[in-house]
Amino acid sequence: MPMLEQIKSPDDLKGLSAEQLTQLSSEIRSFLIEQVSKTGGHLGPNLGVVELTIAIHRVFKSPKDVIVFDTGHQSYVHKLLTGRMASFSKLRQRGGAAGYPNRGESEHDVVENSHASTALSWSDGIAKGFSLTNQNDRTVVCVVGDGALTGGMSWEALNNIATNEKEKLVIIVNDNERSYSPTIGGLATYLSTLRTTSGYEKFLDWGKGVLEKTPVVGGPIYETLHGVKKGIKDIVAPQGMFEDLGLKYFGPVDGHDIGAIEKALRIAKDFGRPVLVHVITEKGRGHAPAINDEAEKFHAVGVVDAETGQPLSKAGKSWTSVFSEELVKIGGERTDVVAITAAMMGPTGLDKFEKAYPDRTFDVGIAEQHAATSAAGMAFAGLHPVVAVYSTFLNRAFDQLLLDVALHKAGVTFVLDRAGVTGDDGPSHNGMWDLALTGIVPTLHVAAPRDGQRVKETLREALDIKDAPSLIRFPKGAVNPDIPAFERRDGIDVLYRGESADVLLVSVGAFAAIAVEAAAQTYREGVGVTVIDPRWVKPLPKSLITMAQRYKNVVVLEDGIKHGGIASTISEMFRDAQLNVPVHSIGLPLEFLEHAKRAEILEDLGITVQSIARSLVAWHSSAVSSDVKEEMQLPEGENESRKPLR
Repeated sequence: MPMLEQIKSPDDLKGLSAEQLTQLSSEIRSFLIEQVSKTGGHLGPNLGVVELTIAIHRVFKSPKDVIVFDTGHQSYVHKLLTGRMASFSKLRQRGGAAGYPNRGESEHDVVENSHASTALSWSDGIAKGFSLTNQNDRTVVCVVGDGALTGGMSWEALNNIATNEKEKLVIIVNDNERSYSPTIGGLATYLSTLRTTSGYEKFLDWGKGVLEKTPVVGGPIYETLHGVKKGIKDIVAPQGMFEDLGLKYFGPVDGHDIGAIEKALRIAKDFGRPVLVHVITEKGRGHAPAINDEAEKFHAVGVVDAETGQPLSKAGKSWTSVFSEELVKIGGERTDVVAITAAMMGPTGLDKFEKAYPDRTFDVGIAEQHAATSAAGMAFAGLHPVVAVYSTFLNRAFDQLLLDVALHKAGVTFVLDRAGVTGDDGPSHNGMWDLALTGIVPTLHVAAPRDGQRVKETLREALDIKDAPSLIRFPKGAVNPDIPAFERRDGIDVLYRGESADVLLVSVGAFAAIAVEAAAQTYREGVGVTVIDPRWVKPLPKSLITMAQRYKNVVVLEDGIKHGGIASTISEMFRDAQLNVPVHSIGLPLEFLEHAKRAEILEDLGITVQSIARSLVAWHSSAVSSDVKEEMQLPEGENESRKPLR
């Protein structure tokens, strides 16, 4: 029987020999390459932490000792070692393992991370709680790295952790920006060893290479740590930096030497107060296609060939690529346009802009707050910044959007990728909050393009707004075929004309295609539905009030939460105008949605052509047969068998 199949819990690791551990590591890598290639997921980060995760579970006793991963995408090995091998056949799919830690799966998962730079604060709180409740036999292990230390929240946490000597907290910095060099002669367990060897200078050369890749602060940190301020060789990076904070530092340790990692972790565990262990790992280790992927190291992959790493199917043109190509064109026309992202240059499509205009492209690391406020500063100086992030990550910079950008009427354009239901990555990655959040921001203009042509169109319109912030949102995946309008009335596109003025269907963004198809189906039921696309959903055009007066019902189809969404705004607009037309809402519930395919989630929620058509007919029949009070109605088409996640 393969070694991996014998591991049902971390206890099964305790008695394994060095040879058996090597075999297990190899089997885990082979398993991950085979399985993740079939389902898609975060392959590179997990290939890099195999030995590290094994060592953690051999030294510490989970779940009594709490293991927290930042950002959680490197927890696949942890899941395998805690008895979840069978669930990997449906990784990131309904009924299978989540792509991040998940409390519903196992008692070994505590923090359902997926937004970076939070684990140190979680760990600080848990460790303080253990100390105050006299649970002194429990240790908290925080695995942080893969860019998470570029987030300011990590340093806020470190600043607080260092002041409390009572916390039993082991911080493992998983440094995988660059593999350790074998010419060093094997990285010693402790930096003090490197001080007395020729390998010290080689380590500093390696450190310089890593830090130079760290946006903004890398160079100054390297110079400081190299000894410019404290005397050459009086400190060794990054020991001085962390010990100046009050944290005991061990490392660097070879992250693929289980024995070396265990030795360092046992010392750290017995230390009895906060300690940092610096581990060097190789992202994508053991898989040639990942190693050869210079840009991402197979950080995340779709369904690919397990041997070559090549995609098994050719994806259609994406929303991201449409935005990316148009921004490059605009960059050639306007020298004031600059681009900013938070450690997502490739995923947001800014890599092409960076290649064309490197001096006008800024990657700030995992620091969305800084990105927003820095953009406000650039706008003040006469530039027009384009801040491109995933929809879910705008949540982290809401205060800056509100008070630094909007209050100051800064001409900044935010471009939100992965808006609406994304599905696979679970609750925290669905871009379902942005319409409700941004709806309360004064001066902000929000566009929801329905297709690629409208992405280009609204992007150019947004960049022409100089005295207020603007925002454009679009979903993940292949872009919809262009849907031309019959006509444009005062900024509102009419996509489908009903034979009678029964229902006015307001389609928001990428739902336009199913809105038009649902309207066509209701026509066969004798109900006239006109589909419109406002394009800009904030502020909503006043002409919507005039247009709605002719209809018996108004229905809003949106890919954001219904609570505080576009339907709510329209309902409020109608009340203010004393327009007594019922407003019905088809959108997302105010719930955390468990990981599943996007199509499955939308079907559960009744957001399909058939369900929408049934609801349109039912609402029309209700309006005809009875007096309808003026209020926003909730959708009737949700799957009755669906239960809220939490």
